[in-house]
Amino acid sequence: MSQGIGTFAAASAPFGPRMGADLLRVASIVESARAQGAGLVVLPETALGGYLRADGTPGKPLALDSPEIARLCEIAGDTVVCIGFTEIADGVGERPHSSAVCVWGDGILGHQRKVHLPPAEVGQFSPGERFSAFDTPVGRMGMLVCYDKIFPEAARTLALDGAEAIASLSAWAMDRYDPALRLNADRQTRHFNVLDEVRALENQVVWISSNLTGRIGPLRFVGQSKIVDPDGTVVAKTGSRAGLAIGEVDLAGARNASLAKIAHLADRMAGSYRLEPPLPVAPAPAGLV
Repeated sequence: MSQGIGTFAAASAPFGPRMGADLLRVASIVESARAQGAGLVVLPETALGGYLRADGTPGKPLALDSPEIARLCEIAGDTVVCIGFTEIADGVGERPHSSAVCVWGDGILGHQRKVHLPPAEVGQFSPGERFSAFDTPVGRMGMLVCYDKIFPEAARTLALDGAEAIASLSAWAMDRYDPALRLNADRQTRHFNVLDEVRALENQVVWISSNLTGRIGPLRFVGQSKIVDPDGTVVAKTGSRAGLAIGEVDLAGARNASLAKIAHLADRMAGSYRLEPPLPVAPAPAGLV
């Protein structure tokens, strides 16, 4: 269960293929957030080792028991840290996963593999298979990786598993086909922000969203990290530049206040929903992120 009022931090920052430099940047971000009272820090997808390189290949894959994850636990100390990394493949000839791990000084608290892969990643990563919430010192929470947040079933599964907070870790870029002249006017920037607010509201959870900034090849990442309360109100945000969104939320109090007015999960009519078989859809354009 949640531990009452907490301070949450979501980072917008660039990360690349140099693992040592990434860990130094993580340490600096976590220390800055901790100095401002944060008990939970969320960093972007593939922050350890970087997102897909300009040639489309992933960063260095890591195992959960790697020295880099052990170092991350040391950095975290008494702070809960969620971060993305490329996870080593399960078997010879298989593709790695884009994964997230939640740690603190005593070790790993939670682990999530990206389930939904956009077309640009289908040939580079293997999908995960399930979503699960887990207990942490700041409350019960879950993690989603980037494209996962497009699908309402993903966040809803975590909420039904008892998640009071959801960390959303992204490498979300501007529209690669028709980018706007200004990042804040871009279609994908709007989608990123709308989804953060809607997913928090519909599940009545605290939503902590972290995203990359900077460029990799033709991709320009939109930032927009934020903390959203259970009513869908943005408590803190970074905008498009690198920085920390730090917000204080009474995790139990905010959720109870929202649930006292209306309880979305309790009002579901599960027997009325047709989820299977899936409806046929047209294939997405090749290379779409």
